[in-house]
Amino acid sequence: MKIHPSRAALLIIDVINDLEFPGAEKVLPWAMKMADRLIPFRAKAHHASIPVIYANDNYGHWRNEPDELYKHCMRPSARGRELSRRMKPTRQDYLILKPRHSAFFATPLQPFLEHLQVKELILAGVATNLCVLFTAHDAHMHQYPITVLSDCCAAESNEDHDYALTQLEQFCGARICLSTEVEFAMPKKRRKA
Repeated sequence: MKIHPSRAALLIIDVINDLEFPGAEKVLPWAMKMADRLIPFRAKAHHASIPVIYANDNYGHWRNEPDELYKHCMRPSARGRELSRRMKPTRQDYLILKPRHSAFFATPLQPFLEHLQVKELILAGVATNLCVLFTAHDAHMHQYPITVLSDCCAAESNEDHDYALTQLEQFCGARICLSTEVEFAMPKKRRKA
């Protein structure tokens, strides 16, 4: 599947995560496998000059800065500490904090995407059947073509994951693929006359 890098952004959802919610113990092994594939895909996006945007839950900490969010998820008792460490945003990535499931709800994501002139979104993150699903739904409502990296998302079970992907494909027109199937179509050079 080819995606033109000048049109796209990679949106990584809730991977800086303490995984301290009911059912998170089931998400953890899937999330660690997700990180194994998402880290190289993020590097591929960086190489193609695609904006990488983290949309992360603020965990109800309305006064915290992004660094405080990371510290919260890195505390010794946090189940998601290793995931958060591995998925820490790089200096070239963007971070938007969100108060609810969707990365679009009550955040500056929409005007930021307009500022970047983004025309399509590549989605990855936790959890496929919650925050990825809600974000994809809102992206669809904003008329963004969506690609969901099935191997770069995680849920509590295969059933939850697969059902959400089916819903995204059927009702939001999302393209579902593996991260290894995405190619960034580089612009062709014009011949000199």
